[in-house]
Amino acid sequence: MINIKTKEDVLNIAKKEKVIFIRLQFVDILGMPKNIVIPLNRLEEALNEGMPFDASSIAGYATIEESDKIARPDPVSFVILPDEIEKRKTAKLNCDIYEPNGKRFEGDCKYILEKVVNKAKNMGYIYNTGPECEFFLFKKDGNQSTLTPNDAAGYFDLSHRDLAEGVRADISIALDAFGIDTYTSHHEVSDGQHEINFKYADALTTADRVITLKYVTKVIAKKHELHASFMPKPLFGSNGSGMHTHLSLFNLKGKSAFYDPNDKNNLSKTARYFIGGLLKYVKEMTAILNPIVNSYKRLVPGYEAPTYISWANRNRSALIRIPTGRENKTRCELRSPDLSGNPYLQFAVMLAAGLNGIEEKVIPPNPVEKNIYALSEQEMRKYKIHHLPESLGHALSFLEESKLMKETLGNHIFENFLHVKKSEWNKYRTQVTPWEIDKYLQIL
Repeated sequence: MINIKTKEDVLNIAKKEKVIFIRLQFVDILGMPKNIVIPLNRLEEALNEGMPFDASSIAGYATIEESDKIARPDPVSFVILPDEIEKRKTAKLNCDIYEPNGKRFEGDCKYILEKVVNKAKNMGYIYNTGPECEFFLFKKDGNQSTLTPNDAAGYFDLSHRDLAEGVRADISIALDAFGIDTYTSHHEVSDGQHEINFKYADALTTADRVITLKYVTKVIAKKHELHASFMPKPLFGSNGSGMHTHLSLFNLKGKSAFYDPNDKNNLSKTARYFIGGLLKYVKEMTAILNPIVNSYKRLVPGYEAPTYISWANRNRSALIRIPTGRENKTRCELRSPDLSGNPYLQFAVMLAAGLNGIEEKVIPPNPVEKNIYALSEQEMRKYKIHHLPESLGHALSFLEESKLMKETLGNHIFENFLHVKKSEWNKYRTQVTPWEIDKYLQIL
């Protein structure tokens, strides 16, 4: 990757490499990528002045009366897209969104994460995240996706059963061209299910990479005549796809703030308070971490997804676990998020909850090292284990009453997110499904 830091670097490289088009990219509040395509001759103008655009039709951005926004490219984000992604020589720049008066737009999701990251820095911490990105590959019937998985392989199977090894390889090669180093890729548990992981980084960088990975995966899958889906639970009776997220804090000298060599489990008080904050506020942030109706079809017992609010050192049935690895590898893994969400907002609310735990010195309950799915309700009460919200509507009720989430997201995103998601929930809950017809029509 070329080391680019300034506007001049971008202009020189774009000209030298004979770039034809530039994609100015940002995301809406739902995490859907948006872009404005400009020719090379407008690049200098965009870098110097930003690019005005009408945001009235972008989810959660603005009304018709206040629709004008300006996309300002970040020179450091400049990358030339690989040939596997674009036929014509095209580059990409991530953008910050501004109001015409020069103020940062409060609906810019990246800005929300930046503010929480800056709070962490003021407290003496660098916030890193490392997501595990799971997805399905389905066969296509012409231009339409089917629900037929591309293979019937299982967890970590070898290539004679894993028919998508070449697909994952192509995705990894394309990601490398974006400066994203994948360090593992493998088949997951369910038919047609896969996982690609990249090295942890600061949360803003990681959020950018999640958006890029989803885009690249879909483009490469299409070239293989497959459809890639990050839907949390597309298949009944199979494991769903999540985004298990590894979280860590480092001090400003580059040492883990979560590691304590003198503790029994080598966890610092900071780590325990951070975990305490995650557990305390997880119900309130679940609508952000799991933002669609289908998310809650994954969060059910029996399919390796967390449903109970607890933590453990190794127990994978817990919501939060502490993976092996200490010193600068010390981290906690939050297992509930999925890739249907907006990674900027997801990482922001996780950090806000953890920092609040540190500020309030929230002591988590004792870790539960037993299989939580096998516990009785009486044992659940004994260990003080509560359930995650069981539906999008349930999760929205917790979000709506949360002072911390409103403070973290800001009024604009908080109110717009609730409006969009309440509408989605109401449309869903009034549907009459085939299951209901099959169950009730003949007997009632």
